[in-house]
Amino acid sequence: MGVSTSSPEKGISLVTVDFPPVNALPVAGWFALAEAVRAAGRDPGTRCVLLAAQGRGFNAGVDIKEIQAAGQRALIGANEGCAEAFAAVYECATPVVAAVQGFCLGGGIGLVGNADAVVASEDATFGLPELDRGALGAATHLARLVPQHLMRALYYTGRTASAAELYRHGSVWRVVPRPELRAAALELAREIAAKDGRLLRMAKAAVNGIDPVDVRRSYRFEQGFTFEANLSGLADRVRDTFGAEGA
Repeated sequence: MGVSTSSPEKGISLVTVDFPPVNALPVAGWFALAEAVRAAGRDPGTRCVLLAAQGRGFNAGVDIKEIQAAGQRALIGANEGCAEAFAAVYECATPVVAAVQGFCLGGGIGLVGNADAVVASEDATFGLPELDRGALGAATHLARLVPQHLMRALYYTGRTASAAELYRHGSVWRVVPRPELRAAALELAREIAAKDGRLLRMAKAAVNGIDPVDVRRSYRFEQGFTFEANLSGLADRVRDTFGAEGA
């Protein structure tokens, strides 16, 4: 359980997340993930990082129970941890391929939206149920996966989009049966890792440099509204009923 790093093939670092039962990460988990991705990118032998998860789903976001138990201390930690993990994926010195199965929600969107490429299983779904959890955030990253108006509709309703839908929008590289997910993701990582390592790092810096949105600053702006909702007590009321009271 936790975050682990392995090297399935030369030039590829596999970072695996495993927080049963649904990969809802505690504060420490987000920071561990950030460090694992950054460390993999710093390794001169790494040419591509493959980000994957064990279990039913890729990621269910933050551990709500931890926030409910620890209050603002945990909220601040989750805000900072998520920001660091998302930034680690985006700023990783080498390309990052995400292998997504099952649900990819909340913080999972932050990770996948900042990845360089996404391979998904047929049962993968993507969404931001943040409003039902008394939070705001990761619209920055959802906007990197779907067009603007669809992002807004998904954000306001909390509905999800399928891997097939994201494939049609061009944000998912391949959609495969779940048993084939790891092999398909490795295939793409292998093709990337076959390139010259120094040139790959230059290429990653170059494409980040021409990005029209500063994803770190944009996400931190969103997080300010999450904290405002918490300070006002609104977030607690919504979170305790998962949005039912507002409905």
